[in-house]
Amino acid sequence: MHGQHQAAVVLERRPLTERICEITLGKADGTALPAPRAGAHVELRFGGKDGRFLRHYSLLGPLDLTSSHEPFWRIAVQRENRRRGSDYIHRHVTPGTSVLISPALSPFRLTADDGPVLLIAGGIGITAILPMLRACVMRRREVRMLYIGRSRAAMAYVEDVEALGGDAVTVHDATSSRGRPDLEALLARQPADTTAYVCGPPALIEGTRQAAQRLGWPAERVRHEVFNPAHKEEDQAVTVHTRGASVHVSPGHTLLEALEAAGVETFSDCRRGECGLCITPVSSVEGDIDHRDRFLTADQKRGNRQIALCCSRPRSTSIELDL
Repeated sequence: MHGQHQAAVVLERRPLTERICEITLGKADGTALPAPRAGAHVELRFGGKDGRFLRHYSLLGPLDLTSSHEPFWRIAVQRENRRRGSDYIHRHVTPGTSVLISPALSPFRLTADDGPVLLIAGGIGITAILPMLRACVMRRREVRMLYIGRSRAAMAYVEDVEALGGDAVTVHDATSSRGRPDLEALLARQPADTTAYVCGPPALIEGTRQAAQRLGWPAERVRHEVFNPAHKEEDQAVTVHTRGASVHVSPGHTLLEALEAAGVETFSDCRRGECGLCITPVSSVEGDIDHRDRFLTADQKRGNRQIALCCSRPRSTSIELDL
């Protein structure tokens, strides 16, 4: 065990697209993993005994309507164009590789009511949305879905999605479709009590939220999940100064991960910039902070007096925290 994490092993790996591979995970002792809820994700620690990488991945579950409970967990990993966590998985993680996994986490989930559902997936965001489609179909809940990608060949699980949803699914790929999908027109066609669930690039999420706002939708009727807000290709090394230590944070690692590894006491929960538990006062920073969380207000971010350790970082190479 590593905190809330438990020992697991990679059971299988298969390519889905040129950049995406599917990984199935099982418990190291061979016992079955519990069935995750639609939209759940797992914290995965990998890269050696202590798990030097920590990343979040959606749990896909069965890919059709006939499969019974699977005793393993299924994730899909998209390789980014830099030598960090996802690249490490694509280069080194094979059947038999030991990893650490958290319990299934479910901050992004379907509402319990039976109202209509609109699902919007962009790119690798399909991994959170596909289980929701399956759940809606199995419950005979009214559902429509839009799946957006650069090309059909680059869209993981596109055939599984079409088989599950049939005519309820629209696939929009940039290669054969002209322009971007009209999100406002899509929302305008939905029944009045529809709840939209969107997962994908930040621009897709923000575009959906703005379209809903223009149409007068209540904010709670657009639910979203952001993938990987913590890492950008241009990130540089940072030194974090606390009251008792100076901690080096390399690119590809968050301030929170580095502080934890150094033994500095911190608090966290979602590790995705959403819950606010890791928000920490800033004593001083040169220049601005690149705020990547979805918890602080715009005014709080402009003040640069607080930072979400799990995803944000200074634009300079040094920051002092009241910690």
